[in-house]
Amino acid sequence: MENLFDRITINPNQCGGRPCIRGMRIRVSDVLDLFSAGLSAEQILEEMPDLEADDLKAVK
Repeated sequence: MENLFDRITINPNQCGGRPCIRGMRIRVSDVLDLFSAGLSAEQILEEMPDLEADDLKAVK
């Protein structure tokens, strides 16, 4: 099984060096904001179809 933390990447040349998901320009903080706003994992996956369920597990 893949380590969930491997899904979180940091690249100083991308998104100001903020943690992102799998090298995409989707910041961890953006996903956390969606959870904080009350969206469920299913709703977030609908809003951001490039994400996978394990990405959300890694963020939490």
